Amino acid sequence: MLFNTFHFAYFFAILLPLYWILPHKPQNYLLLAASYYFYSCWDPRFLSLLLLSTAMDYACGLAVDRIETPRKRKLFVAISMVLNLGMLGYFKYYNFFAESLQAALARGGISVPLAQLNVVLPIGISFYTFQSMSYVIDVYRRDIKPTRNFIEFAAFVSFFPHLVAGPIMRPTTLLPQIEKPRRFNLQQFYQGIYLIFWGLTKKVVVADNLATIVNDLFNRWETIDGGLAMIAIYAFAFQIYCDFSGYTDAARGIAKCLGIELALNFNLPYFATSPQDFWSRWHISLSTWLRDYLYIPLGGSRGSQFKLYRNLMLTMIIGGLWHGAAWTFVLWGFYQGVLLVGHRLARPLLDRVRPTELIDRACWKALRIFVTFHLVCLGWLIFRASSIAQVKGMLGAIVYKASIPASAYILPVAVCILPLLLVQIVQFLSKDLDVVFRTPWYVRSVFYTACFYAFVLAGNFGGSQFIYFQF
Repeated sequence: MLFNTFHFAYFFAILLPLYWILPHKPQNYLLLAASYYFYSCWDPRFLSLLLLSTAMDYACGLAVDRIETPRKRKLFVAISMVLNLGMLGYFKYYNFFAESLQAALARGGISVPLAQLNVVLPIGISFYTFQSMSYVIDVYRRDIKPTRNFIEFAAFVSFFPHLVAGPIMRPTTLLPQIEKPRRFNLQQFYQGIYLIFWGLTKKVVVADNLATIVNDLFNRWETIDGGLAMIAIYAFAFQIYCDFSGYTDAARGIAKCLGIELALNFNLPYFATSPQDFWSRWHISLSTWLRDYLYIPLGGSRGSQFKLYRNLMLTMIIGGLWHGAAWTFVLWGFYQGVLLVGHRLARPLLDRVRPTELIDRACWKALRIFVTFHLVCLGWLIFRASSIAQVKGMLGAIVYKASIPASAYILPVAVCILPLLLVQIVQFLSKDLDVVFRTPWYVRSVFYTACFYAFVLAGNFGGSQFIYFQF
């Protein structure tokens, strides 16, 4: 069930009044039932995996809290990790590793036929396994007391607005909201409606229209020139941003309508001034999850410079592999790690540049934003490509077949991107993502009217899937 479909509109229109009529405990039962229905609309068979992960981590959390022996406590954490990562590995990575091993052995003259699995990747498994597993780890660290109410825990794991594509919520922030009674707040409800509308506008007006151009150019990458290759990369940069942040905005808005706050997942990432700044603004819930549950346990920035750079590289490579079972995602993670390490190495030199005049400071900041954006865009080429050969081919076109792209491609991309950039520039300069919501009513009216007409006249209502659903 997609947010941008009539099916979801009917579902939410029925759920919302029933939800607010009920008292707290029945409210959570309804929320759990609605979440399971929402998930089962994709494929009811995979609901069993969600239930298995939920039940096992609920039991492991109670065991870890009750047992005092460190070795036994670690055993139950290990059970949770083996179960969740085992499910993820089986469905998402088995074929990738089997094919890679078979190819490596074949290069050495060894022929070992390995069975391939004909399985469908359960939607959202990369998200809910991380969230459920982090609960057991947090109980082990004594960052949170385990809940003894299974319904509340199950509602936490399966909360439908963010179930299939995030943000990845921490138990310390989401679980208490489910445990406590919720009261209807009109201001929160209005903010929720605004976020739903803005998120779906980014999805159906910007992302889905750019997708047509992106798919066309990437599908015929062997024949396009450098100008069209650049258009494809720029268009994909904004497609994936509007697609993913549009989903997150809609998810946060739906949660607000239900009296629950989800974490901010995007904070104007294309205005970042460095790779490190970009990762503090892009997919924030995954970045912080990898930091707290992987990078810091590996040693973080403690120890030698070599260990610091090793930890950064390992974290980003694993983060790349989390996105998908393909060598392009491994390469993308490696590239992001190189950017972070390179920025740390260059930081002493960059810190020596201290512009004094206001115009100089603004130009220096604009230059850093420009360079960072294009470094990120190079990464998006790797991310979107279906093979390493495609990455080489499109980079070769940019270098050796440079050209000015035809207006037939420039104009549609500009029409999609420029209005979004205008809104984001206002948000960036005001340092307020909700600046539109805080403007006078007549300014909001103009903004909402413009979005409505763009939604109706330019919206692509094919019900296309959100990109991050495949992860």
